[in-house]
Amino acid sequence: MATGRFFQELELPEQKTYSNGVVFPVVLTPTANTNITAFEEAIRAEKPWLESLLKESGVILFRGFPVTTASEFNDVIEAFGYPEAPYVGGRAARTQVVGRVYTANETPPDVKIPFHHEMAYVPEFPSKISFFCEEAPGSGGQTPIVLSHIVYEKMKEKHPEFVAKLEEHGVTYIILTGDEDQPLSSTGRGWKTAYDTDDKKVAEERFTLVSLHQILLVITHNTRESPTLTLITNNIDKARICVIKGTNCWKIRPFDTRYE
Repeated sequence: MATGRFFQELELPEQKTYSNGVVFPVVLTPTANTNITAFEEAIRAEKPWLESLLKESGVILFRGFPVTTASEFNDVIEAFGYPEAPYVGGRAARTQVVGRVYTANETPPDVKIPFHHEMAYVPEFPSKISFFCEEAPGSGGQTPIVLSHIVYEKMKEKHPEFVAKLEEHGVTYIILTGDEDQPLSSTGRGWKTAYDTDDKKVAEERFTLVSLHQILLVITHNTRESPTLTLITNNIDKARICVIKGTNCWKIRPFDTRYE
């Protein structure tokens, strides 16, 4: 069991161990009673070791640390020293809380959110994403996670011809968006909020800056039921089959998956 000077690994029943010995997720707890300042200092001091765990497992769950507010969570994230990825063009309804911290998704709890990658439709998508629960809900509220290379392997095994077509031809995404946010949709952010402007032309320009091989088609009608702006991203990086550590990983956006 790997152990840092400040951190120690914890085993949970929900963890999975794959054939290559990778434990998913890695769970870390403090080796002794601590405070938020010591936690931040430990992150800076042991960052290379933490990054090695993250690269191997794909996710680290920090449990039992004295992080109780959004502000403290922001300080912890800042301690890692990673550059911030701007949320321009994002489809989920989110509100900035403090610093880098935003609400994860403000969709009603009865709406299912499928597996997806953060900002998978832009060329410079985030390499890391962090979650913090300030107040646990009475029921539900879990954030399920899955290893992308496992998804890719399963897809390749069950649907090899389909995956081969995606790898060869790529994929086109069509985003239909209205003026205003749609609170009942997990991807219902309107173009005004998504691109921080009331000017449709400015929104198109900002979309162009963050999208891949984009084609724009403006729809002129403006009714409540119909989209007022259609944004088309064409041939997204060969369906975003990303190679990480020599392993192919499935890179998708939320709209690609459906619940049975």
